[in-house]
Amino acid sequence: MTGLRTVLGVVVLSIAATITQAQEQSINIPPPVLTIDQDRLLSETRLGERLNTELEAQAAILAEENARIEGELIKRERELTELRPTLEPEEFQALADAFDADVQRIRSEQDDKARALTASRDQARQVFLNEAAQIISSIVRERGALVVLDRRDVFLSAESIDITDEAISRINQGTVEETEE
Repeated sequence: MTGLRTVLGVVVLSIAATITQAQEQSINIPPPVLTIDQDRLLSETRLGERLNTELEAQAAILAEENARIEGELIKRERELTELRPTLEPEEFQALADAFDADVQRIRSEQDDKARALTASRDQARQVFLNEAAQIISSIVRERGALVVLDRRDVFLSAESIDITDEAISRINQGTVEETEE
């Protein structure tokens, strides 16, 4: 994977050098490669902000639930510890084993909820990007580009090939039009 990224980086640098030379010679060649910052799209568009707000609310609910459960388990553990001197060893061991089983079950349930939240976040991101794809595609066509890369995957690039600001603006315009209908 690293070798592929290195090769891609060299290709991009070569293309950038060719474009720079062409621009210096006053030849107007559209860049075949554009970049976009997906994280900024999510955080700086109204649609992305809405998705992030919903996901953060779900994460906060899960965190509150985890804190409540933790408090309850600490209380139960304390009660069990206080009962220990008054119980027969076998009786205490049975209660301790039942408590441990409850802790394991609860931990598994909460882990499942956390995984579901992560899956929901990934799905929401994909839905967002699918909705933004039409706008991004039109920018690509207008610019005569061949490919759009995520900025995180590009070692070095000219700012002129970054379409993030334009995409954010167009997505927000599209979002405004959708909410006004």
